[in-house]
Amino acid sequence: MRNTAKITTAVLAAGALTLGLSACGSDKDSASDTSGPLVVAATPVPHAEILNYVKDNLAQKEGLDLEVKEFTDYVTPNTATEDGSVGANYFQTEPYLADFNKKNGTHLKSVASVHLEPLGLYSKKADKTGDLKNGATIALPNDTVTEARALQLLASEGLITLKDGAGNSATTADITKNPKNLEFKELEAAQTPRSLNDVDAAVINGNYALEADLKPAKDALVLESAKDNPNVNLLVVKEGQENDPRVKKLAKLLTSPEVKKYIEDNFAGSVLPSF
Repeated sequence: MRNTAKITTAVLAAGALTLGLSACGSDKDSASDTSGPLVVAATPVPHAEILNYVKDNLAQKEGLDLEVKEFTDYVTPNTATEDGSVGANYFQTEPYLADFNKKNGTHLKSVASVHLEPLGLYSKKADKTGDLKNGATIALPNDTVTEARALQLLASEGLITLKDGAGNSATTADITKNPKNLEFKELEAAQTPRSLNDVDAAVINGNYALEADLKPAKDALVLESAKDNPNVNLLVVKEGQENDPRVKKLAKLLTSPEVKKYIEDNFAGSVLPSF
């Protein structure tokens, strides 16, 4: 049986650093004691699943004591890593990490690139993008970087046009052409799968799609291409912890042939190894 501590967190605003720090509820700085277990914060699917595979099958042989804590939002894992309540996290992309550090004054750094979860457009009312009606409502993740990714995905399909240079900070204000007069509903990323009954389509992060029993490679109307995609998911620590021997062991295991095979065998193209 997996010894995984689950933490269900309230939805937090990206700037609510103080709340995030207190939400972790840890009396011990797990990052400062390299003799103890390495506590890693992760969202449930696929991150915690991959970590638990490492914990159950690979960690003991490497001499790594690994503890996995599950979180259901994209803020608390970073604030917990910053304040030392956990020693590392595994859930985010480089653009999201850079944006979070900039907005919150945190000092977090990637130590390994592990996998890509293609962002996808899903619908219960349309079988292809051409079926989306005029004035259709599209749910978008509301964090800065993922919303920009979502808009770029829609633009790649010709559903909208974005102004030049919008990049990783694109918002709906950067839409220059909207031939179907699409309307947009911005939601916390974890809520987008639940919105599918209320909107015409939703752009959903790969991990939340999997949690909702969606199969990105099969069910998405449009799916991000893996080619030259900067949005790989990272193992992240607070600056200064990169040389922690426990972190080095985990980084090695997460990019091992065994983990590559586990990802390929268990996620059927919905999660792609990036190494």
